[in-house]
Amino acid sequence: MISVNDFKTGLTIEIDGGLWKVVDFQHVKPGKGAAFVRSKLKNLRTGAVQEKTFRAGEKVGKAHIANRKMQYLYESAGAYVFMDMENYEQIELSASQIEYELNYLKENMEVNILMYESETLGVDLPNTVILRVEETEPGIKGDTASGGSKPAKMETGLMVNVPFFVNADDMLIVNTTDGSYVSRA
Repeated sequence: MISVNDFKTGLTIEIDGGLWKVVDFQHVKPGKGAAFVRSKLKNLRTGAVQEKTFRAGEKVGKAHIANRKMQYLYESAGAYVFMDMENYEQIELSASQIEYELNYLKENMEVNILMYESETLGVDLPNTVILRVEETEPGIKGDTASGGSKPAKMETGLMVNVPFFVNADDMLIVNTTDGSYVSRA
């Protein structure tokens, strides 16, 4: 058990049989009444985000989530196959389990798979990935980095707003938390 006073962003907890990840939290001490913790929790099984308020000092169960380093191999009939880098064991995840992560996954990419006991919860992406620009409007001479942006379709199908100087087949670093352009690779 863990006290809600010890919440940290990224902590995984168990409430009413559900697995939740702390996305955001705030300790509130009103002038009148008891202190409480306002939190934003993400369900690791469904992906739903919920706001929940706890009394200060309330105890919740801590969920022990394991990270297994795996390599994304291929997609076959809607199932995405990952291989454990140590024992070569393969697991399959459905598109609904990794819907958001598919925007960033490329074949042979190494990722962490989140496991709870023997249940596979999903994919933990790195903070940034390198993707190739599949198509975008051509750059015009004289465009600068701070002069605005244009849409670009990446090799995974993700649409990213990029500076005007970016061209097709450029390799870009993309932030996986919000899908934004970081820099050229």
